[in-house]
Amino acid sequence: MGGFEDDEPPSKRARASSVESASLSDIPCYSKPANPLGGTMARPLTSQGKEVMVGSKGLIKRDEFVRILTKSLYTLGYEKTGAVLEEESGITLHSPPVNLFRKQVLDGNWDGALVTLNTLGLLDENNVKSAAFLLLEQKFFELLRTDNVMGALKTLQSEISPLGINRKRVHEMSSCLISFPQNVLVGFSNPGIESSNSRFKLLEELQKVLPPTVMVPERRLENLVEQALTVQREACYLHNSVDGLSLYIDHHCGRDQIPSQAVQVLSAHRDEVWFLQFSNNGKYLASASNDKTAVIWKVDEDGELLLKHTLTGHEKPVMMVAWSPDDCQLLTCGMEEVIRRWDIESGECVHVYEKSGIGLVSCGWFPDGKQILSGLSDQRLCLWDLDGKQADCWEGQRSTKTSDFAVSKDGKLIISTSRDSAILLFNRDTKQERLIEEEETVTSFSLSEDGDFLLVNLINEQIHLWNIRNDPIRVKRYTGHKRSRFVIRSCFGGSEQAFIASGSEDAKVYIWHRASGDVIETLSGHSGAVNCVSWNPANPHMLASASDDHTIRIWGLKKATAKRRDAGSSSNGIHMNGSANGNGLVHQCNGSRSK
Repeated sequence: MGGFEDDEPPSKRARASSVESASLSDIPCYSKPANPLGGTMARPLTSQGKEVMVGSKGLIKRDEFVRILTKSLYTLGYEKTGAVLEEESGITLHSPPVNLFRKQVLDGNWDGALVTLNTLGLLDENNVKSAAFLLLEQKFFELLRTDNVMGALKTLQSEISPLGINRKRVHEMSSCLISFPQNVLVGFSNPGIESSNSRFKLLEELQKVLPPTVMVPERRLENLVEQALTVQREACYLHNSVDGLSLYIDHHCGRDQIPSQAVQVLSAHRDEVWFLQFSNNGKYLASASNDKTAVIWKVDEDGELLLKHTLTGHEKPVMMVAWSPDDCQLLTCGMEEVIRRWDIESGECVHVYEKSGIGLVSCGWFPDGKQILSGLSDQRLCLWDLDGKQADCWEGQRSTKTSDFAVSKDGKLIISTSRDSAILLFNRDTKQERLIEEEETVTSFSLSEDGDFLLVNLINEQIHLWNIRNDPIRVKRYTGHKRSRFVIRSCFGGSEQAFIASGSEDAKVYIWHRASGDVIETLSGHSGAVNCVSWNPANPHMLASASDDHTIRIWGLKKATAKRRDAGSSSNGIHMNGSANGNGLVHQCNGSRSK
């Protein structure tokens, strides 16, 4: 079994900050700060003050720790507190030369800053040159902003060019002189304010090239804390929390964070439910059934699903649905029949797509929402404009009536079934074709949110995970579910799509840990084969399953007080709506047709 690697960068939260004062001479210091417990502020014991290392394991250098704390206080705007910490600890954030250097930068004293730069004790000449280049670049553009073209030219020729670095940038600056002022003053309606703001940004850039022992990097404490939280999150085997990680306790998710309890049963369909899919924003669920209808469900603020529209008009069973990128429209595809496009708000059919003598077997949207893609019963893929005009068509080498395809977010990569045991990856720009070769027949597949992984269901009761970022590589295999006769669909889901869910012919839903391949939950409750599952992309605690038992089950977290809610049915068996106030409507399609 191959190993699994997922290099998706974790999300990081950045806090707005201000750069601390350039000089501490302007900051008032208090010899007797207020103590909330009364009396003067406690001073560290002499023995404590002399300790070089701090922390229970003695791994943290005391002076570095204090300087980083001080830097964070200034960044957060607590300047008085930062000054007090410097005074009380005896550890200054910056040396006097560095404070002078920072003040000169903020004042625009470029000649003085260059002189002071050479007194900072930098051992690497490259660091000195890089910092000097940044200073002179700022000087160059500020001269241009004040219409001092000759001064800017002199700076470029006699100060910047002799440094002998970043030639490409030097050429760009030369171009600015030639095309002055168009390429310089754009966006600088108030040069004075812009100069001030850009100098603060310059300090941040200088911190990147100067050693951290000279200037503590911006947001260093925040970065260290985020690294620690990231390590905890990555070490959390069942991480599926919707709440942010706390600094007060170590992070750990248990099985109670996996949706494993049926919290609602939807029974608006009168026959087998074959397909379902949450909208991109997680506010709606659409289902397709053998009863020739599709249903749109709305997720209310409490997480309960209410029937919004029942869509009728197909003459054959509805095979699948597809949400538009903005979730304002829905496509439904009949079995080798037509594709219908619906308005979500009104529930009205606005267009019908069909080809004379040829059935349409699948549907999907292009990322721009201006075109749709369909698979045809003659094994072609066709691209349509919204008004029904055929924009493109690919013959391909398929020998099966493809019912699955996927499109990358940039619209360049089209993924479709090829031979029975192969999937074609077609690049529209380069016309390059790559193949995923399986040993068994492919029954369905789904694309990960980042577009780098493909989940492939096979006829032999296996699900394979492929990395398709470059040359396709199989990285994981999932087993345990049952499949003998029907098309069973699986999906990615949970926080950062860390889990895999699938239907099964034994009437259960299976959930695997994506990285390890272990089955972590088996959900029972349906009385017929589970054909399709969909994980809410906006709520990792909500999973939906569609079954031959005519129902859809909504799975949530286990709670002692959770009560099962049934929607879409009444005591007399009449299926009208899925809400208590009876506002679900049945819509007959009468939209325009394209052939």
